[in-house]
Amino acid sequence: MNPKITKRLETKRLVLRQFTKNDAEPMFRNWASDPQVTKFLTWHAHESLDTSKSVIDNWIESYQPPGNYVWAIEPKELGEPIGCIDASRVDERTQSATIGYCIGKSWWGRGFTAEALQEVIRFLFEEACMNCVNASHDPRNPNSGKVMRKCGMRYEGTWRAGGVNNQGICDESWYSILKSEFEKKASAFKREYDKKASPKQQPLESCVRRGFLDPVWEEMYQKASAVQHGRNISDYVEAGGVAAAVLGASGRIYTGVCVDTCCTLGICAERNAIFHMLTEGEQTIRRVLAIMPDGHIGPPCGACRELMVQLMPHAYKDIEIMIDDNERRTVTLGELTPEWWIS
Repeated sequence: MNPKITKRLETKRLVLRQFTKNDAEPMFRNWASDPQVTKFLTWHAHESLDTSKSVIDNWIESYQPPGNYVWAIEPKELGEPIGCIDASRVDERTQSATIGYCIGKSWWGRGFTAEALQEVIRFLFEEACMNCVNASHDPRNPNSGKVMRKCGMRYEGTWRAGGVNNQGICDESWYSILKSEFEKKASAFKREYDKKASPKQQPLESCVRRGFLDPVWEEMYQKASAVQHGRNISDYVEAGGVAAAVLGASGRIYTGVCVDTCCTLGICAERNAIFHMLTEGEQTIRRVLAIMPDGHIGPPCGACRELMVQLMPHAYKDIEIMIDDNERRTVTLGELTPEWWIS
């Protein structure tokens, strides 16, 4: 390990930096005083600005000696923090760190947390020389798990009744990523990027740091995740458990969610996204991504594949489909469905 100070980091949209005394008011206002933000956390919502001031004073004192990490998450366009991310437990024996994070609900669903986590993971591996980065979440807060999976972390298991948060004794779902896995994913992305890169594309380094996905797959994931909200519509209908994004030939991304009914009237998220595309006047599919109820990415069912084949009988084999979010593995529909009744 190579302990570092909490240094200033930058991503495309964010600045991650040390807290200052001036951050107490926006901390209290933007996230720390909101019980919805702290619902599954281990600390209670701040009842007064004085509490936020006290917490920040402690963080400022912790920046020395090196090896204590806590960053303010600040969107560049806003100029004030909206949340925090820290490596709260550093174990020198295993060269590992446990990460925690939270942001204000006004910024939920915009990919800021994942963008911050990706950069912190990179820093801990490349600069602090960690060997393992891990994190956990309450299974009742699945969106936190989506953030971890998006950043390449693997699900390790759930420790039943293993923790305590503001809901009481709780299960903890644990995720981790090893330095070797980080380097492997970064190397694989670089090879793929080198094949497809054009002078107009953004620098490779920024893509690698944002999570081993090329920017289009990443945008598709973010847009599908933004509309995924499983809920009961009535006693007979559920919707939003699965969300999908479809990339058209124009470069536009279309989203849809599943609708499940007690009979045969339901529809898959992928087909809903395709119908969205057709409604907007497009008919050529380039890429498909679907997020399952547990947050993992999965392949389309037979009915969705059949629709894509019938829409593009002479070109369906070229449609790219993301089928594994841990390995960031994609296949073509031709590979997924090599033989079909349409020749």
